Amino acid sequence: MSRPHMLRGIGVSPGVAWAPALVVRLDFPDVPDRTVGAEEVPGEIRRLQAAVRVVVGHLTKLGQRALERAGPEESRIFDAQILMAQDADFLASVEQLIRNNQLSAETAYEFKALELRQLFSGSGSAQLRDRLADLHAIQMRMLHRLMGRKEEELWSIPAGEQVIVVAHELAPGLTVQLDREHVVGLISEEGTNTSHAAILAHSLGIPAVMGLSGALDEIRSGTVLLLDGQSGAVVLEPTRAELEDARVRVSRRQRFEMQLEGVLQEPAATPDGVVITLMGNVDLPDEIDAAVSHGAEGVGLLRTEFLVTGRATMPTEDEQTGYFQRVAHAFGGHPVVIRSYDLGGDKFPAAFKAPAEANPFLGWRSIRVCLDRPELFRAQLRAVLRAAHGRNIQLMLPLVTRVEEVVRAREMLAEEAAALQAAGVRAADTVPVGVMIETPAAVVIADLLARESAFFSVGTNDLTQYTMAVDRGNARLAARFTPMHPSIVRQLRTIRECGAAAGLPVSVCGEMASDPLGAVLLLGLGYRRLSVAPPAIPLVKWVIRNVPEAAARDAAERALAATDAAGVVAALREGIGGHVDLRMVSPP
Repeated sequence: MSRPHMLRGIGVSPGVAWAPALVVRLDFPDVPDRTVGAEEVPGEIRRLQAAVRVVVGHLTKLGQRALERAGPEESRIFDAQILMAQDADFLASVEQLIRNNQLSAETAYEFKALELRQLFSGSGSAQLRDRLADLHAIQMRMLHRLMGRKEEELWSIPAGEQVIVVAHELAPGLTVQLDREHVVGLISEEGTNTSHAAILAHSLGIPAVMGLSGALDEIRSGTVLLLDGQSGAVVLEPTRAELEDARVRVSRRQRFEMQLEGVLQEPAATPDGVVITLMGNVDLPDEIDAAVSHGAEGVGLLRTEFLVTGRATMPTEDEQTGYFQRVAHAFGGHPVVIRSYDLGGDKFPAAFKAPAEANPFLGWRSIRVCLDRPELFRAQLRAVLRAAHGRNIQLMLPLVTRVEEVVRAREMLAEEAAALQAAGVRAADTVPVGVMIETPAAVVIADLLARESAFFSVGTNDLTQYTMAVDRGNARLAARFTPMHPSIVRQLRTIRECGAAAGLPVSVCGEMASDPLGAVLLLGLGYRRLSVAPPAIPLVKWVIRNVPEAAARDAAERALAATDAAGVVAALREGIGGHVDLRMVSPP
């Protein structure tokens, strides 16, 4: 049977690369079942503790390397791994197994590690499964250490060669150690664009494709690969013509990047005079400067989960206030929309004990956690009010499915404002409270939610997931996860019309707004505020400045009549093809 010429996965870090493959197999060692004498038990426990210290030391060095090569927020990935490696409950269970069953340290650790891996892999949470790579890396290091093997023996990158690394799963520890001059691309069978390895690859500028099922069955070390980190396509043994085409694409992209630099300080206005407010999504502090430098007119989505994840304690009210003030100061008088904690499943801090759930995305998360844990929510509300004194700050509530959730949140905000005033603390009297529309339930009752809301913002990621019943982190279902499905397009029209009827501003802050075709669709549907990832601002602005609103409106009308996602995409491509180079905005 002949091998396929092309494979397709999820493009997680843009760029085109070609080089021989280097297949890296980071497998768990074969741990023998070994018992020890009662007198050896204390020594086995000391061996376990010593291994933890060595692994934590190695992770600390990797964090420092990430800080130097990628930035401060990327280095926090290893802070989270260190917390996992030092997890007191897990290590106590391993020690107990050593004592009770007189097992060797590696045997006991491997037994408990298997239990934890099964728990992670069986989770309904996409993000928790993405963290499985982190867990694998920690446990692999521990087992190799306990069995007397050195870290550098686990894998080897040939010096002086350029390769594309292919693995079943890429851990951040491997990714951050790769030399960008010699490793020009990454491929893994597991992982999505939210995995830590994907985040690091993007920060390091390494083109990467993940979720490429069957890669290890089809690719051998030495196989020449052509990788497109935007479309997710991987060509095996490309022809001379395909390689030449790739070189042309790289050259064309470099020239296009120069064009994008020219629009940074220009307004986001269509050729026929329709002005779009183009804001930035800020997930991590290092994205603040990027959003400002790319000309973002404020922040349409300020995520607050980074204040929580990877920490052993909850952030203080003062800490939150200072961060919100910092962001508002960076954007002058432009609005900053703070999303209240979107905690749930995998995003609980170490100090916040939450019950295990079979399906966290349908469980205790977001506004539900905030209302059920008022001490956590009230501290954030006070921080928002304090930061909003003299600043243009707004509050957005995620995963709202009931009107009473908005009513109760506003009541609590008013109570905290009164308490701050009574205490003589400088704070705003109130802030505008909006709703993140990201469930079909919120779409259906949007007219009712509008009565209690100052604005709407559409989260297309979860709206797509909940509407299509597709786990957005499942690589096998990646082709089915698309906001271009007619059911999503029709809901987007409903939301915009409902907001307009109530006189509310309506924006889109999901990943759809960062996609050029998605931005054109939203423009055609009547949206006038988009909030996008900072790196996407120049491209989206360039598209807006080149596509007339009338053309976008006509394309959106044809998209609304389409019967499937392919039809929606075709309608949009046809509608704007005469105004922009489709090769730059929408790979076929």
